[in-house]
Amino acid sequence: MEPIRSIDAEDDPFAYRYDTQFLIDRRDKDLDEDEITDYILSHFEGNSLIAAGDEDLIKIHFHTNEPWKLLEYGNTVGEIYDIVVEDMIRQSNGLHG
Repeated sequence: MEPIRSIDAEDDPFAYRYDTQFLIDRRDKDLDEDEITDYILSHFEGNSLIAAGDEDLIKIHFHTNEPWKLLEYGNTVGEIYDIVVEDMIRQSNGLHG
């Protein structure tokens, strides 16, 4: 597997265009926020990760250029809902994100 490349957001604040947020609800087994964090950081390119919650519910926030991949992963972990994907470049131009 190729290592994940990270872009310094100070160099380009829109290097990762999509602010991706969703909830993961427990499906069959307890959720582990540390395990989810480690997986996202090692398998997806992006920044500004927040994965917070408990064994029943985890909130994910991540800036990426491929939000669909993150959502696919989340669906393998549990039930995903309250999905929000916002285009931060459109927002910065005064448009609906």
